[in-house]
Amino acid sequence: MTEPRDSPVHHLDARSLRGLAHPLRMRLLDALRSGGPATASQLAGKLGESSGATSYHLRQLAVHGFIEDAPGRGRGRERWWRAAHRGLHFDDALLTDADPDVRGAADLYLHEIATAQTRDLSTWLGNRQTWPEEWLRAWDMSSATLRLTPELTRELVEEMQALVDTYRDRATGEDDASTAQVRVHTHAFPLTSE
Repeated sequence: MTEPRDSPVHHLDARSLRGLAHPLRMRLLDALRSGGPATASQLAGKLGESSGATSYHLRQLAVHGFIEDAPGRGRGRERWWRAAHRGLHFDDALLTDADPDVRGAADLYLHEIATAQTRDLSTWLGNRQTWPEEWLRAWDMSSATLRLTPELTRELVEEMQALVDTYRDRATGEDDASTAQVRVHTHAFPLTSE
């Protein structure tokens, strides 16, 4: 299992957001959520970082409850980590918090999410020729521009998220060779008038 499916979604608050809002910590958490349990050294190699840096930031993620020890893994001093939650929930109120440090952490967090999503898509575009033909017919990169009220936009977002959740429930096991992890990004935001 690559992510703890039974664990709840973690709701970010001001304290936990400050513990997560760092580019390397966010990449480490994403790597554990998508790739499953790993050691600091394994993650350092995967992310091109030093094992000292990954060890430090993994400990910080653990202090804030984002990751935990992976039971039944490792020998001796080797410490394996896993994600403690299957997802995160960001509260927009963090963007208007009275503390400027919290607002700054919220802004950094959102920009890092956007950067990671762009990196995911760019990686797919650069490597798609290595995938079998059936995957080349299954992917999507599309956009639509609609004229909506804020209420209709919120309804659309909630319905898209609910639809994605129905597919999470239909997922097959990792032992099915025809499956792959599929990353779904959704964005809904108003455009600036020209």
